[in-house]
Amino acid sequence: MSTEPQKGERIAKRLARAGVCSRRDAERLIADGRVKLNGEILASPAINVTEADKIEVDGNPVGEKEPTRLWRYHKPKGLVTTHRDEKGRATIFDRLPGNLPRVISVGRLDLTSEGLLLLTNNGELARHLELPATGWTRKYRVRAFGRITQERLDSLKNGIKIDGVLYAGIEAKLEREQGANMWLEMSLREGKNREIRKVLEFLGLQVNRLIRVSYGPFHLGQLGEGAVEEVSPKAIDAALGNKFS
Repeated sequence: MSTEPQKGERIAKRLARAGVCSRRDAERLIADGRVKLNGEILASPAINVTEADKIEVDGNPVGEKEPTRLWRYHKPKGLVTTHRDEKGRATIFDRLPGNLPRVISVGRLDLTSEGLLLLTNNGELARHLELPATGWTRKYRVRAFGRITQERLDSLKNGIKIDGVLYAGIEAKLEREQGANMWLEMSLREGKNREIRKVLEFLGLQVNRLIRVSYGPFHLGQLGEGAVEEVSPKAIDAALGNKFS
């Protein structure tokens, strides 16, 4: 058996580097028969490719690695964060400006959530920023129906287990009361599926507005709803230490 290392890189990584999609989504594209390698439909992601190989996705050639770019996007409510929705709902990608290259989202915001969503043309960067190990805090402003004390919210710092799922420590601050609702500030590092909604429901609160205001060093600021603004290469390098330059 040969011990000579394989040349090139895994095709899923190549697609991610080229800004086509994340590695995970690349494997789905291959499984769906949408990827060709040198004119043949690829049956497995377990293959290495080099710059000499010709790769196509949905009949479109995959180009060279593009310089890493990152955008801040103010996601409105009512859009799903996916390229294709099986229920036919409008997606964020349907509403993005036509002059943007193909981009992928860093994580997701669900249908009724709004606020800051990072977009990038680099699937490796997206994967890196989604990992809890990266340590970036995601901050939210939350309006919820019901009543709760700051002392009860402070208990979330130690983490909480709900229906067998362990949610890591959450920083939560009672901001103000507004009629029958309360405004909270919440910060977390993991961001499991519908985490804030599930945790607050467990505490007896019903979330009726959820706005992400920051993701690591990047902030929503005064970015208007539906607006997109590119992050400068200098700001990307400052946040990531030239790792994705």
